[in-house]
Amino acid sequence: MKQIFERNMMPLLMAFVFSISSFAQGGQFRVLLFTKTDGFHHESINEGVTAVKKLAERHSFSVEWQENASVFNDKALERYQAVIFLNTTGNILNDEQQAAFEKFIKAGKGFVGVHSATDTEYDWPWYGKLVGNYFKIHPAQQTAYLKVEDSNFPGMERFPKKLLWTDEWYEFKTPSPANDLKVLISIDEKSYNPNTKWGDNEGKGMGFHPISWYHNYDGGRAFYTALGHIPLVFSDQTFLDHLYGGIYWAATGKGL
Repeated sequence: MKQIFERNMMPLLMAFVFSISSFAQGGQFRVLLFTKTDGFHHESINEGVTAVKKLAERHSFSVEWQENASVFNDKALERYQAVIFLNTTGNILNDEQQAAFEKFIKAGKGFVGVHSATDTEYDWPWYGKLVGNYFKIHPAQQTAYLKVEDSNFPGMERFPKKLLWTDEWYEFKTPSPANDLKVLISIDEKSYNPNTKWGDNEGKGMGFHPISWYHNYDGGRAFYTALGHIPLVFSDQTFLDHLYGGIYWAATGKGL
């Protein structure tokens, strides 16, 4: 009898434990952290996942990490207020999954793109407008000066007007697929060497070179930062403030 009781109670106990753990980080809002790659796989993904989980603990929200694109369906996405593409690359969603994600944004939800989120889904025009730009090329990792273009955004409160930073500097394709981006941070191209060449693909800089931006799009919200290639970036408090500000705004629409 005791064995039968324990066997029958085990599924209920496991369900209870899962329920507690899924809410342990906090109930302010819930986000999906998505890291699927179909191309280059960034070493910094592990550090990024750890950083977002710590942000969830610090700021009382819930995060669920997935690399399986099957989560992009209407029923599963209803659980979240925002989706984070953390160093995703290539074609990561099929047609049905893309349709579910479009519906998610049109319902007033949010999107956060980190670094190679702009190196993702080149053949999906709706996504290009959502993320705001597509990756073209980058030179070797270098130190450069970042410049704040707009400090009136969550997480930018302690970001200095000018900041020396080392990362992988994306140059983006032109023209931009979006014409309404509100740029938060740009990079001073005079402070580093943007020149590089990969076969026929050549980078010479962009002139005005955005690094982070946000906009309202198709009923929802989108935030992007090109920072986040180097693993140690995800332990830098200035970057973590910047990233959480984007998550908070994308998930809630608050802060402006």
